[in-house]
Amino acid sequence: MDLNDLVPILQGAIGPVILISGVGLLLLSMTNGFGRVLERSRQLAEALRTAPGPERPGLISQLEILYRRARLLRAAITLATVSVLTAAMLVIGLFLGALLRIEMGLFGASMFIVCMLSLIVSLIIFLQDINQSLAAVKLEMKATREEMEAMERAAAGPGARR
Repeated sequence: MDLNDLVPILQGAIGPVILISGVGLLLLSMTNGFGRVLERSRQLAEALRTAPGPERPGLISQLEILYRRARLLRAAITLATVSVLTAAMLVIGLFLGALLRIEMGLFGASMFIVCMLSLIVSLIIFLQDINQSLAAVKLEMKATREEMEAMERAAAGPGARR
């Protein structure tokens, strides 16, 4: 194989290599989010151990949401990793096909389809995680609102009307 044969292969490999770089940044974001979810879970679990009875249901609800989020993020990270791995296999397949003079069209198309499908499903799951995080914020807002209302009632005194 001479240099003139290598140029079209390198051109064909550029797309998957750029995809690997982009998905790598996405994976960085996902793994950072996963780490934050785990750390927050540990904090809430510790708070639950010492929480008085009335606070426990709220903490348990938050922990349940974090557990769902951790599972979603794990699935999204796994699928994004599959996407990167299939893109890498595509690049290797392109070079091996050229070196060994083997037709790799079906292999290349299959790897690209798996790569894209994995990435699409990963992103959909990542969006579900975002929705779960909003559910956690909503739960926190509700608890804060209830605390403020209780404080206002206490400040108004026992004879105040509701």
